[in-house]
Amino acid sequence: MQHEPTTPRTSTEPDTLPTEPVTLPTEPVTLPTERAAGCPFDPPAGLAELRDAAPLARMTYPDGHVGWLATGYSTVRALMGDPRFSSRFELIHYPFPGAPEGPLPPAPVGDMTGMDAPEHTRFRRILAGKFTVRRMRELTERMREITAEHLDALERSGPGTDLVEAFARPVPALMICELLGVPYADRGRFQHHAHTLMSQDVTPEERYGAIAGLQEYIAGLVAAKRAVRSDDLLGDLAQDSDLTEEELVGIGGFLLAAGLDTTANMIAHGTFALLRNPDQTEALRADPDLAPQAVEELMRYLTVAHTTVKTALEDADVAGRTIRAGESVTLSLEAANRDPERFPDPDVLDLRRKATGHLGFGHGIHQCLGQQLARVELTVALPALLDRFPTLRLGVPPEEVPLRTDMSIYGVHRLPVTWDVD
Repeated sequence: MQHEPTTPRTSTEPDTLPTEPVTLPTEPVTLPTERAAGCPFDPPAGLAELRDAAPLARMTYPDGHVGWLATGYSTVRALMGDPRFSSRFELIHYPFPGAPEGPLPPAPVGDMTGMDAPEHTRFRRILAGKFTVRRMRELTERMREITAEHLDALERSGPGTDLVEAFARPVPALMICELLGVPYADRGRFQHHAHTLMSQDVTPEERYGAIAGLQEYIAGLVAAKRAVRSDDLLGDLAQDSDLTEEELVGIGGFLLAAGLDTTANMIAHGTFALLRNPDQTEALRADPDLAPQAVEELMRYLTVAHTTVKTALEDADVAGRTIRAGESVTLSLEAANRDPERFPDPDVLDLRRKATGHLGFGHGIHQCLGQQLARVELTVALPALLDRFPTLRLGVPPEEVPLRTDMSIYGVHRLPVTWDVD
């Protein structure tokens, strides 16, 4: 949603919180999923009201399960770090319409998002050293080169393009392919599978097919890297880790799919948000050193990875309520990141805000493994794009930009843009 320019609020100003008493919902709520027309950057309508009424409320799931919905920042953050709550897919209830019948299957081998300790701990320990802050910063110069190459191509092609296809998708795809040691020329073989895995409305058969297709592709790469050492992440894991063949293939597919989609949507949706808030765009153009802080605020404001689910392994008292063993809790990260008790004026995009502690990268043991890589990519790509094209603007009315309301990672399917030629 486009907002009027505002004066940045300092940390010493008091929060503006509701003063009227709130009434807890008397009946279980359902998860709001419809976004208000003309507000492509705001969470679904109704989440704020539910958060203001009760940061943890009873919720009815599409399969009839009665669990919980967490919307308040402190409640969501606490649940994400609580070992009494499981991330295992086979234990959770799916919160979105079109839920499959019966329990979900366990996470595919290597998919760390669906694991608990100690399995998750083992995988995380093996991979953590590959995604250090220092190693990701070493990739900054390569990110600048890739970004410049694609901006050059945009400039040569002339005004009028889909920024998703021409810039937002290929730039992080090249980065993750180079990091993992995946030939970028093969992207047609795996991007379709990755897109299917991020869709909320595909059939179980389509999802299993995408997993199988991605694993088949990675298996061929792993076999080659077992035979001949290569200087990349998959090559290192193939030669130096105690991962089985199945685990290595699974982790490779998981990292590839995750690295292709999330940052691409942040680049595209972040650009969309900046173009709809021109005062913030000019602030970033005027002060390139603002970029790291701007990235954190965009992660908070947009929260493209918007929802996750956990299930109680035992009875647990949270936010004054008792969650029983076996009950699922849907965590609305987008509602939490707009909680006025944590972020003053949360519905305003303010690149000078210190958005420390946002949940855009998650929290706890499942906090995004590739967050430092994403920070490098976003910190380089967004300012470079705005600097190269000072007159960059939407090529269609904002209401005609197709939104990814059907995906587990929110954003835009396409972002038509144009600019003036000198």
